[in-house]
Amino acid sequence: MKFLKFKKHNEDVPIGKIVCIGRNYLEHAKEMGNEKPDEFPIVFLKPASTVIYSGENVIHPTYSDNLQHEVELVLYIGEEVKNATDEEAENAIHGYTVGLDMTLRDLQFEFKKKGDPWTLAKCFDTATVLSEIVLKKDYLLKGNEKILLKVNDEIKQSSSIDKMIFSQIEIIKFISTRMKLEKGDLIFTGTPEGVSKVVPGDKIYAELENISNLETKIIE
Repeated sequence: MKFLKFKKHNEDVPIGKIVCIGRNYLEHAKEMGNEKPDEFPIVFLKPASTVIYSGENVIHPTYSDNLQHEVELVLYIGEEVKNATDEEAENAIHGYTVGLDMTLRDLQFEFKKKGDPWTLAKCFDTATVLSEIVLKKDYLLKGNEKILLKVNDEIKQSSSIDKMIFSQIEIIKFISTRMKLEKGDLIFTGTPEGVSKVVPGDKIYAELENISNLETKIIE
């Protein structure tokens, strides 16, 4: 069992389900050759067993030749919510952090061509990197914070979270109509453009303005 880490607070909260949103930045959808989602966001899941924290290493799977980074705003769900209203969705967010959804892009493209799920491209060990969660009572997200990622000190992704197609509230409202959200659940809200391949030896730095940052290294 893996537990969340909080900035300035000590609480033992097991990581629940990790719900991820795909194609939530228009420019990222374009760079992947995809159209903008129309009515509903694309949703997939990752197991808690894939989580590592800032300072730990991402292990490059031997069966992939195209490991890519995706930096994201991550929402911490602090209470149970089902079929949420706008107010209930907002209240369910108890904190935020920055995270990496590491992706085996070659496998993902192969699965998409066959019409198969992306699971094995997203759920390898160390595929989910987190920083400490900042509770909402300590900082209330304004909605225009900058998000960026560097590889070996070179900026690869740089955007702001107000460019998301689906807002935090819309995401939680939609997910909660399909599955109950519970304390300890995390929501990855999608990545901006600029995703790129990383190889063993590369060092990644990611940051969400006013919230947190993380560092990790790719190893064999």
